[in-house]
Amino acid sequence: MDAVFDWCVAVLVYYAGIFGITYKEINVWVFVIIWPIFTLILIALVFIQHNRIQRLLKKEIGDEE
Repeated sequence: MDAVFDWCVAVLVYYAGIFGITYKEINVWVFVIIWPIFTLILIALVFIQHNRIQRLLKKEIGDEE
């Protein structure tokens, strides 16, 4: 588990250097800004897909009658 953590820290330090920001700043960007936005987008997509599936099922049931 320590190896995974060390690898993740190394990746963040690498990208922090590329973007010219600190390790702490890239942590904030990834875990406070990007990750929550991505999670909200995925939740919205789940609801959209659920609604589409329900509409298709209702249409399919209506066609059988």
